[in-house]
Amino acid sequence: MSTTLEAIYEDGLLRLARPLPLPSRSRVTVTVETPEEDTERQHWLAASEAALRKTWDNPADDVFNEMLTK
Repeated sequence: MSTTLEAIYEDGLLRLARPLPLPSRSRVTVTVETPEEDTERQHWLAASEAALRKTWDNPADDVFNEMLTK
């Protein structure tokens, strides 16, 4: 089983945002990913968002919206 969830790292412990449906003392494998430290990924996400926003907020496309209402 694979589950993705959020946790807070505090004083050497991971504190889960919600409990897991596992029996007490179950062995698990933990993978820690810290997206805010991945500057390359953040750069590409920002570039993608800017490109999408430029396309989405294009007033020239309003003509297509008018066609849908006819």
